[in-house]
Amino acid sequence: MAELYKLTIEPTLQEQIIVAQKQDQGMTHIREEIDDKKKACFTLDDQGHGVEKENTRRSTHFMFTLHPGSNKMYKDLKQKFWWTHIKREIAKYVSECDVCQRIKADNLKPAGMLQPLAIPAWKWEDVHMDFIMGLPHTQKGYDSIWVVIDRFTKSAHFIPVKTTYRAKQYAELYISRIVSLHGIPRTITLDRGSLFVSHFWEQLQAALRTNLVRSSAYHPQTSGQVERVNQILEDMLRACALTYSTKWDEYLPLAEFAYNNSYQKSLEMAPFEALYGRRCRTPLNWSKLGERVTFGPDMVTQAKEQVKFIHKNLK
Repeated sequence: MAELYKLTIEPTLQEQIIVAQKQDQGMTHIREEIDDKKKACFTLDDQGHGVEKENTRRSTHFMFTLHPGSNKMYKDLKQKFWWTHIKREIAKYVSECDVCQRIKADNLKPAGMLQPLAIPAWKWEDVHMDFIMGLPHTQKGYDSIWVVIDRFTKSAHFIPVKTTYRAKQYAELYISRIVSLHGIPRTITLDRGSLFVSHFWEQLQAALRTNLVRSSAYHPQTSGQVERVNQILEDMLRACALTYSTKWDEYLPLAEFAYNNSYQKSLEMAPFEALYGRRCRTPLNWSKLGERVTFGPDMVTQAKEQVKFIHKNLK
């Protein structure tokens, strides 16, 4: 990616916290009381004051998060960090972020009479497709985004496309970007797009034994899920487009990464965790590989328990 050369090497947040704690007078006093067994509510861990601001800054502006908003930032940060008044300070920081306010201003819409679809039985068996159109033309000629989301884990793929693409080109992208990674879906719910009513597309899905479900104004239950994902994606893209208006396609993989690793209220976890069973390693979450290893029957049991948990949350 052309912009990756701008990345700089910095100490990890854990390293900054360790250094800050050693320099902080308040923490030094707490350490002394712990040593004297006067502070039973605290324990020492080799793994501060002022670091919370750095956590918040990185969570808002880092390329792998892309201005997630106050609630998502709080849910993501509290998995690894805590400080006094964390939620209030995050909300204050976001309220003072010019980019966050410019892209979130008009996004709150009434939920209406949406009725949820039946909950899928497994991951990537039932998917939803939609388009985000009317975007600025990039240097490569892309002007739209094809959104493909798993209705169970809420994980999604964002594929840059052109309005000049024909059904055959979408079929090639579908095989290379979706089927090759997740297998053949059982059903596909379509929000809009005349491209997918073509004879070629219908013949392809018939050959793959995938059932096409078309959305309409009379079935609002089929339109809510991807619309919310679209809004999240559009927020992320607008944050990038403020500076990179004709290069949004270069940042689309980062927008996809940020979305899939941000907290989803309906799941009570991030889509990545729902899909793979663990949180993804990110610059804000440098978990060591092998930190939590599960094999054999335990891995199967863990997967089943997580699926039950997702089913419970989606009801």
